[in-house]
Amino acid sequence: MLLAEDDRAIRHALERALTLEGYRVTAVADGVEALAQAHRTPPDILVLDVMMPGIDGLQVCRVLRAEGDRTPILMLTALVETADRIAGLDAGADDYVVKPFDVEEVFARLRALLRRTGPDERSPRSAAPGGNHASHAAKEPAVPERQLTAAGLRMDLQARRVWRGTRELELTRTEFELLELLVRNAGIVLDHSTIYDRIWGYDFGPGSKNLAVYVGYLRRKLDEPGASQLIHTVRGVGYVLRED
Repeated sequence: MLLAEDDRAIRHALERALTLEGYRVTAVADGVEALAQAHRTPPDILVLDVMMPGIDGLQVCRVLRAEGDRTPILMLTALVETADRIAGLDAGADDYVVKPFDVEEVFARLRALLRRTGPDERSPRSAAPGGNHASHAAKEPAVPERQLTAAGLRMDLQARRVWRGTRELELTRTEFELLELLVRNAGIVLDHSTIYDRIWGYDFGPGSKNLAVYVGYLRRKLDEPGASQLIHTVRGVGYVLRED
């Protein structure tokens, strides 16, 4: 794991907590060091602070994604506005935690990211606590499902590509998995707890805006002028994919 955080106290505290949790951590103080280390020894997961001097976390994320690096990235941010969180997702981050954070939430989000990452998308050097992920690498379905279609959407699960009509959408890993869950359950209202459990592996409670941010950003990519909205909010319950 690569941790980039310019606040020395936070960096040392988080490095210690992650190490005690069983992760092998390389900690750096800025974005320049983070890029250099990521190129030198590609990590299995990155934890990036958004606000760092010189090259910030968003720039690090953009550079790695532009290079084709799909390593899961968890952003740490003190910015609480939805637009700020969307900027992180747009840069290619997979998830984020808002400061001040509970370290248990960081652990939960890291576990979820590592569970969702295929063995071909990360190296075995510093996986998750205990190094037990290698034992799951061979667990693949005998006949992998390839295509999903619903409400004018087509998803290629193996290539991780999705189209609305003839237009291909560029989605992050989390956006793709959220859309896949909705497409698989097209016409069925999924409650917040179910979505949190299936996508993040942990229900962050009624106060969390994480799901709403991802749904909002996914809608921006799906919606087209003059076309029907596909993801509908069922107030007080959750979300449903349907074409009205």
